[in-house]
Amino acid sequence: MQFIEMTGRELMDALHDDELTAEDLQKSHITENSIVRINRQGDIEVRRPEGWDIVGGLIGDYENRILKSCGRTWA
Repeated sequence: MQFIEMTGRELMDALHDDELTAEDLQKSHITENSIVRINRQGDIEVRRPEGWDIVGGLIGDYENRILKSCGRTWA
C-alpha cells in the first residue's frame, strides 16, 4: 500500500473544516511534531511507539491538499 508521510503540522495545514478538528487531533495525541501518514483511500494514521493507529480520514480532493502541504508524493 502506498502512503504519503508528513508531520502533524503539515496535516493540520491540509485539513478542511469538515474533517478532523483541533479537538480530534488533541484526543488522538497528534502534535505538530507527530509522524502521520495518509493512504490512497484517505485514511490518516499516526505513528505510535508500537506501530500505527488509524485516527480518521480525509474527504474530497485530499491528494492535492496533501501534496501541496508537504511536498511529498506516494511512496
